Amino acid sequence: QVQLVESGGGLVQAGGSLRLSCAASGRTFSGYTMGWFRQAPGKEREFVATITWTGGITYYADSVKGRFTISRDNAKNMVFLEMNSLKPEDTAVYYCAADVSLRIMIAKNEYRYWGQGTQVTVSS
Repeated sequence: QVQLVESGGGLVQAGGSLRLSCAASGRTFSGYTMGWFRQAPGKEREFVATITWTGGITYYADSVKGRFTISRDNAKNMVFLEMNSLKPEDTAVYYCAADVSLRIMIAKNEYRYWGQGTQVTVSS
């Protein structure tokens, strides 16, 4: 079992930046692909970014490509999402997700483990 706890959300003006963190605990972090998803009010949870265990492969949703960066620190069991040039449409609850894999994963049903989410609000 893996427990995930997100932090770093908040209120920011359009054009600003935030850095989300996800701390993993419960068992070894080894071999886990990590992902970030988000869910806006009244909308489906959508894929944002994913990173493989080694960090060698990352993949982003088109809507965030060039603005967001996913990274991880396996020694600290942490994954991060650096968000720049934020837009009001980035407003959502952001979730960290994990599961054992050697490849990137972009579908939410590929992940068994989820955090509780952290709210990101971007004002115009």
